[in-house]
Amino acid sequence: MADDLAFASIAELGRLLRQKKASATELAKSCLDRLERLGPQLNAVVTVTRERALAEAAQMDAEIRQGKWRGPLHGIPYGVKDLIATKGYPTTWGAEPYRQQKLEADATLVERLGAAGAVLVAKLAMVELAGGMGYNQANASFTGPGKTPWNTNYWSGGSSSGPGAAVAGGLVPFAIGSETSGSILTPAAYCGVTGLRPTYGLVSRHGAMALAWTMDKLGPLARSADDCAMVLHVIAGKDPKDPSSVDRGFTVPQEHGSPARFRIGIPKGADKDIQPEVAANFRAALKVLADRLELVEDVELPDLPYGAVAGLIIAAEGASAFDDLLKDGRLSQLTAPEDRTGGYGALAVSAPDYLRALRVRRPMQRALDDFLKKFDALAVPTRTTVATPIDKPFRDGWPGITGGANVIGPTNVVGVPGISVPNGFGVQNLPTGLSFTTRAFDDGKLVTLGRLYQSRTDWHRRQPTLT
Repeated sequence: MADDLAFASIAELGRLLRQKKASATELAKSCLDRLERLGPQLNAVVTVTRERALAEAAQMDAEIRQGKWRGPLHGIPYGVKDLIATKGYPTTWGAEPYRQQKLEADATLVERLGAAGAVLVAKLAMVELAGGMGYNQANASFTGPGKTPWNTNYWSGGSSSGPGAAVAGGLVPFAIGSETSGSILTPAAYCGVTGLRPTYGLVSRHGAMALAWTMDKLGPLARSADDCAMVLHVIAGKDPKDPSSVDRGFTVPQEHGSPARFRIGIPKGADKDIQPEVAANFRAALKVLADRLELVEDVELPDLPYGAVAGLIIAAEGASAFDDLLKDGRLSQLTAPEDRTGGYGALAVSAPDYLRALRVRRPMQRALDDFLKKFDALAVPTRTTVATPIDKPFRDGWPGITGGANVIGPTNVVGVPGISVPNGFGVQNLPTGLSFTTRAFDDGKLVTLGRLYQSRTDWHRRQPTLT
């Protein structure tokens, strides 16, 4: 498979398979080659699942020869963040203490992708324990700091560092990441790909590492909003093994069914006191859609303690999830020095404080939903800067940036969906992102907005140079 085909969309690869111009085995081998050859440059790969990939691809080819077709993901290679269980291979959670951990069965999400014909080619790198110990630098994984393919001196974003870099570098057509507070949208923005954070509960997390089980979500990173939609259609839905999953699926929205105009709220200060290039790209993106948008400027989210509530919930639930590490001293084996002590403070969170945070979250959800009802979506720059340098603490990466609108935190704590699509380049030729947020279970509207923008731009088709 030529390198330019490595950046093809799911639909484009599917057409080649149906027309028998490529085979699932050829696609898998090409991805395996790029994962092994280029993955180390990006610190993006933990395990290449070569034996499994070739077996699955051979089966998909046999079915194609028999005239069987499982759907749009039939024969399409993919990777998963290494907190998602895969039978027969290590699931390391990005952390040295779990480097040899093997779980007995595939996660529900992997089972669903396999049933749809997708071919697992890799377990992808991540920040250790998904950032649960409070990391403040890129080098917080035994695989090393994740690097964006656009400039390997800069971070690919966390905690789904590997999925973001692998998709951007053409190592896989799509990957599965996880988000508790920004871990899908951030690597999507820093790597110049599309990331979709589903509504909480829409995708089963059975078989995935828990950081904060009342906030964690699994979702796709891919070339485009359309690609993300095809993946979400397969992985969404009720799972008896995950009590938090909801009894509803996801249908890919029809292109002709979207409204003539979208009412879009711009939070107050969204593009103020941020990197000028990020602000300029945000406004340019909105102009691209000017004939379809009704912009409402300077809207203000309900004034509620989102950050405090999210921080307390993540601390308490993370301390419980990693109780063994905190008690037996293996926390000292983590890579980032701050992670080796970062979890102990969470042990001081009292049960009344945790329960109070959960109770506060209910009216918080209602208030934000009432606010979001006024709009089809909110729009913001996904991040206020481009990717941070890998050799500096995050706080020192881009000094002097004090503005922007905090949307990722509030929307994660209440569980509503978001999408990030690439919308240009900034400092050091690093990508920037445009983000939309909607009400719970309006995930389809995010796809429609992302698709509309990507039908008028080609940022999602740009390719970094890797050798």
